[in-house]
Amino acid sequence: MNPDRAFPHEENANVIFRPLTFRNLEIKNRLLRSNISGTFDDYNGHGGHARLNWEEKFARGGVGAILTSFTPVTVRGRILTRYAMIDHDDKIPFWRAVGQRVHGHDCKLIMQLSHSGRQQDLGGVENLHLRAQSSTDKRDYFHGILCRAMSRPEIAEIVRLFAQGARRAREAGLDGVELHGANGYLITQFLSSGINDRKDEYGGNWEARARFVLEIVRAIRAEVGQDFHLQMKINGEDHNAWLYPWQKPGNTLDETLRICRLLMDDGKGVDAFHVSSGSTFPHPRNPPGDLPMRDLARWYDGMISQGTRAGFNHAIFSNRVTAQAFRAFWRWRRGRVIEGINLPYARAIRAAVHAVDPSVAVICTGGFQHADVIAGAIREGDCDAVSIARPLIANNDLPQILRQANGPERRRECTYCNKCLINDLENPLGCYEVSRFPGDSFEDRYQAMIADVMSVFDPPAFPPTPTPPRQEAQP
Repeated sequence: MNPDRAFPHEENANVIFRPLTFRNLEIKNRLLRSNISGTFDDYNGHGGHARLNWEEKFARGGVGAILTSFTPVTVRGRILTRYAMIDHDDKIPFWRAVGQRVHGHDCKLIMQLSHSGRQQDLGGVENLHLRAQSSTDKRDYFHGILCRAMSRPEIAEIVRLFAQGARRAREAGLDGVELHGANGYLITQFLSSGINDRKDEYGGNWEARARFVLEIVRAIRAEVGQDFHLQMKINGEDHNAWLYPWQKPGNTLDETLRICRLLMDDGKGVDAFHVSSGSTFPHPRNPPGDLPMRDLARWYDGMISQGTRAGFNHAIFSNRVTAQAFRAFWRWRRGRVIEGINLPYARAIRAAVHAVDPSVAVICTGGFQHADVIAGAIREGDCDAVSIARPLIANNDLPQILRQANGPERRRECTYCNKCLINDLENPLGCYEVSRFPGDSFEDRYQAMIADVMSVFDPPAFPPTPTPPRQEAQP
């Protein structure tokens, strides 16, 4: 963006609310709800009623498309419990119902197909005695989650499961699928030179490390055809050494550009790229913002049973001195930019893929909530659309706000505090920044916040029926 060129808000709104046409899909504007969802579903992976309400409220708010949060293609790839899965045909009816709710507001629904790999935060009792599947035997260095390198037959089975997940999404009437290849999950664990240490055909140079996801892309196309939307979430750079400088840095932007061109697969591969950064989750760059140490100390304890380093982390987060030191380190590793943090990567990826096929779109994520920033990025060719998570949690009607103004009122803006992220480990997902809510006292604002968080459960699955008036007995 050029900060010296200011455009009237009407011109910015015209850019943002212009339809976006992918090769096989059109959405009504350039705003996508990014992949977020709370623990709203049944423990066994079947969808819950609250998720219907959750997805619908963002569709009602005016986004052009919704990306579901990571939807596991198998219980072995579960990232958190009580997230709806797509591991069996019996999940299709639920996802069909979600799609119908979203489509009722002229909004598209794209399912994000995922597998946790070693980044399995709360894998559930089904995975209790099993080491997580990964590209490597090395544990995740942040939480210390144990894993083992997958065998070739296991790789082939995971490829098949991704393809079946895409087939089920199409049968459910959804509008496309996204592969989660960023932020440290299984596809990242194969793609990243900072993680993948295999010596077979799935490890080594960038092309060998991309073999796994290329096989997934081709298997999906063989299952659903060329006319079903398929996109890929990918890191611009991995920044894998953010916590420990002796770790390998991971993929560079140049390697990412090569991988993106490979995954286009001569016009038979992906239709769009969704650009992020960071090879772990959480990561200072994803989601970029603050680190609420008090909330982290309170809710991170559930991770202690998951990883060998989680207890050590919890001790750091619980001590005032070490917590503040870690918070300062987090902010330093993030850098100063929050809104639009990934735009330089998106710009480079868009230029590279458009040189091959201009019909392939690029979506960028990274704290967007102001019309001038969003429109400027699109206008100058940094990206074709943006995806938004936390600012939409803060203001579900953000698209409607952006039609009329540059952004929310200052007191209503997303503060990037990341309290929503931390609370999601044990509490309903929502905005937990008390200062954003109205009230004459802290107690009033807190109750307003809780009411907003709990609104996802309304309307209830079984609304009360009026009790008929009691008839008096006749003498």
